[in-house]
Amino acid sequence: MSNTPMAASPLTRAVLEIDEYVSGLGWDQPARLFALVDTARLRAQEPSLAAQLGLEDESETAGLTPIEQDELPSGKPLDEFLGTIAWPDAVAGCALAVERLMLPPSAEAQVPSGLDEAGLARWVAEHPERQEVRMTVAVLRDGSRESALRLREKDSPTEVLTGPDLVPGLADALVATFAD
Repeated sequence: MSNTPMAASPLTRAVLEIDEYVSGLGWDQPARLFALVDTARLRAQEPSLAAQLGLEDESETAGLTPIEQDELPSGKPLDEFLGTIAWPDAVAGCALAVERLMLPPSAEAQVPSGLDEAGLARWVAEHPERQEVRMTVAVLRDGSRESALRLREKDSPTEVLTGPDLVPGLADALVATFAD
């Protein structure tokens, strides 16, 4: 199913697998939340679920399986929603795929002062250098993190950027969902 590189870490493979899945749904999608579970543990503790997910024949023992969660509530800011999440112990990590508009760093100096959040969003949406981007960010309980960024204008698996620090604020918010 996946074109993710086998040499990558389990977390990187999970991020790329989620990016590939969400990419197949097209653009203009709502944010999607995923639990990340240890594949070997899932096969041992939930064999019927592992079979439903097509994992019963997997030879890999160190992988992570993304499991999409219910749709995020509309009308609630993402940061507020993330503050309400508590994961059971069986969840090793989580991931979020979300689309946003972003500007190049050179545009920061052009931001008009005194804009409220809605005004800033309008200004960014009208800026000629704006880019639509899908960010997929995953974290583990131990704080490990990985991200994948896909620009709408370069919507190709070979153009996906990956790295642990591409979206640090979102990664921090996801790590906080595991705080006691």
